[in-house]
Amino acid sequence: MTAPNFYEAVAPMTTTAAVFEPERYVRAPDDWLVALGDIEGSTAAVEAGRHSAVNYVAAALVTALTNLCGPIPFQFGGDGAVALVPPELAAQARRELARSRGFAARDCGLRLRVGLVPVAQLTARGADLLVGRYEPTPGNAQAQFLGPAIALLERAIKERGDPALARLAAVGEAEDDGALPDLTGLSCRWDPIRPRRGKMLSLVIQGAPHGAMHATLLRLAGLDSLRVAELASLDVHWPPRNLWLEARARRGRAPLLLSVAKVLAESLASTLLFRWKLRLGRFDPERYRREMLANLFDFSRSGETFSLVFDCPEERIAVIRRTLEAEAADGALRFGMHVSDYAVVTCLVNSASEGLHVHFADGGDGGYTRAASELKAQHAAAQPTVGTADRPLATAAIDRPAIHRSKSPAGSGTL
Repeated sequence: MTAPNFYEAVAPMTTTAAVFEPERYVRAPDDWLVALGDIEGSTAAVEAGRHSAVNYVAAALVTALTNLCGPIPFQFGGDGAVALVPPELAAQARRELARSRGFAARDCGLRLRVGLVPVAQLTARGADLLVGRYEPTPGNAQAQFLGPAIALLERAIKERGDPALARLAAVGEAEDDGALPDLTGLSCRWDPIRPRRGKMLSLVIQGAPHGAMHATLLRLAGLDSLRVAELASLDVHWPPRNLWLEARARRGRAPLLLSVAKVLAESLASTLLFRWKLRLGRFDPERYRREMLANLFDFSRSGETFSLVFDCPEERIAVIRRTLEAEAADGALRFGMHVSDYAVVTCLVNSASEGLHVHFADGGDGGYTRAASELKAQHAAAQPTVGTADRPLATAAIDRPAIHRSKSPAGSGTL
């Protein structure tokens, strides 16, 4: 494989089960670059009720880079995002990172930390990066990442890791020319997703084999799939819940109020099409909702971290927490959990009529951010030894189901 087409050559994983198969992952080319964004103070922003803005800024980074580069590996993380960009677009990617940081500060009141570094700089530090392509429908993919490379870069740009790497990855303030990043296709026009089984459960788990963890959660929840939504729970919202954010992102050189009026008019038209189930040319609103359900990304793998949000029977939540707490007490894993009454969706629509659109789910009230905060607190109090794929997890008592081990890709659960 040559670097320019490596992601297109990666065999797509079309089912959740395939995501846990080792042979599905390939090494990232050394000359590609890892672009990373992380919102500083996201926990405080979420606590202030600004979780929609946090999600929007994270999705904006993905949007800007994919609009620049086309199909590339990317992953939405709730309060941050990561993508791989080809070397020939490195300079333009730096510009979009700087513009995205400026947009976050000027229009959203959030501080976005960004970094860009070649994969070779991470592998030279002993941090491999493996890439898988989860693509539930053709043309709609979110990458899955294994290996410690992304965590190494994240620590560096947060000034908690390698200072030399932080300097290499730095994107200077002067690189922001004040223009908006290209956020074409980014929107948040759907109602919060209400659970139909109980509550929305957001989890961020580290240290346990991901395939085994997924199987355990299925068993503990008593479900055949861990999904955040059903078709009946998808409904449009008017006016858009992030009206002003979307208007600022799309205004260009036009007055803001004119952009607001345009977003209101467009979203009203689409709302009527969905509510009345009206077709317009090649656009079929019912087909779009089915596609949206298929392309709703509600889980991710990044290094040793497995994150997911799903609609969970309320009576099973305590069982899940007790099991995870017991395993954490034995040093087998670390985790964070957040329970909410709804989930939110941020959308990236390249072509509604051609079925090219992806949707990023997060638990309500900042599900991933709050879960990650609990995990960080647990990490700070943890003993030095944490379970890995080379060390069997602790044996569980009869009243706390064990997290059984399954075959996992290299780099998973060992970092």
